[in-house]
Amino acid sequence: MRDAVIVEAVRTPIGKGRPGGALHAEHPADLLARTLAALVERAGIDPVQVDDVIGGTVTQVGDQACNITRAAVLAAGFPESVPATTVDRQCGSSQQAAHFAAQGVLSGAYDIAIACGVESMSRVPMGSAVLPGSDPFGPRMAARYPEGLVSQGISAELIAARWKISRQELDAFSLESHRRAAAAWERGEFDRELAWTGWRDQSVRPDTSMAALAGLRPAYHRPDLAERFPEIGWNVTAGNASPINDGAAALLIMGSDVAARLGLRPRARFRSFAVAGDDPLLMLTAIVPATAKVLARSGLAPADIDLFEVNEAFASVVLAWQHETGADLDRVNVRGGAIALGHPLGTSGARLMTTLLHAMEDRGARLGLQTMCEAGGLANATILELL
Repeated sequence: MRDAVIVEAVRTPIGKGRPGGALHAEHPADLLARTLAALVERAGIDPVQVDDVIGGTVTQVGDQACNITRAAVLAAGFPESVPATTVDRQCGSSQQAAHFAAQGVLSGAYDIAIACGVESMSRVPMGSAVLPGSDPFGPRMAARYPEGLVSQGISAELIAARWKISRQELDAFSLESHRRAAAAWERGEFDRELAWTGWRDQSVRPDTSMAALAGLRPAYHRPDLAERFPEIGWNVTAGNASPINDGAAALLIMGSDVAARLGLRPRARFRSFAVAGDDPLLMLTAIVPATAKVLARSGLAPADIDLFEVNEAFASVVLAWQHETGADLDRVNVRGGAIALGHPLGTSGARLMTTLLHAMEDRGARLGLQTMCEAGGLANATILELL
């Protein structure tokens, strides 16, 4: 059977998602265009050979409307014959793009595809696609959940309460994320994956401390929800949640037969894919069934996985996942996660995969598993095998 392999993977440094952030002045289509251009230049292929470009963007409005991936392809100087589309599976959008690209290669529909993602949260704020007075869910969904769903921050609080994760545990996990990210930068471990250099991921705080994190107030405190959710301890803060960011990332995916024909080196192959749904009230827990599904499909157990990338939307999400899977946290997000590096929504799936690939190569890890929680109670999971 044909396989699907990653030949190249790059990402931008991640900027703070606010005016004055390092990437705020750049239009997101141009940001993704520069990343795509760097990808094909580094791989040494003619972009005319690319069968499709699949991009992930969550907030597809304003500067990110009208199929931004196609705009980026044209802005990158690719031939007009190269098609593109933009997908939205919330925070997992560009991981889903990688699944679609790899599945297209496996099926024979594509020889070469690019999976990518971009999000400029400083220019297109999260949630701005929901127009004032609009209802994106409709009355039938409201009837199914009559008490109403909640924001992701409240879901993170509910997860912390259900798994009995303390504020100290949340903050200690977050501190370690910053420590690992800062150490990885000092050791030059991100250098190979960057589409360009000159500055570092802006949200990493090498000087943070447990005392500093303990001084932060709860970010989602809602007195009006106290009666409905008396179990919530209000422990989620800006310090143990991912920040707002800008960035882009891209992966070049093809069949290993195509790579051989072009004289390119396959670096990792897609071993297994999964997508799962779970309770939309807890919202962020689908990484647990997604992990179980992707492991079952590949005939593997958590102990077989050398490195994990689990998106740090909130510390409580990763810690609940670890409780359920038993995974060794020493093998999870070894170069830090989104709490430190940042979480530009549509970018994060491709960013995690880019980081996972390079970490696997640097450490000689054979198998890597990536999973991401997504709004609405969804999650993607992917297993890569180093070649």
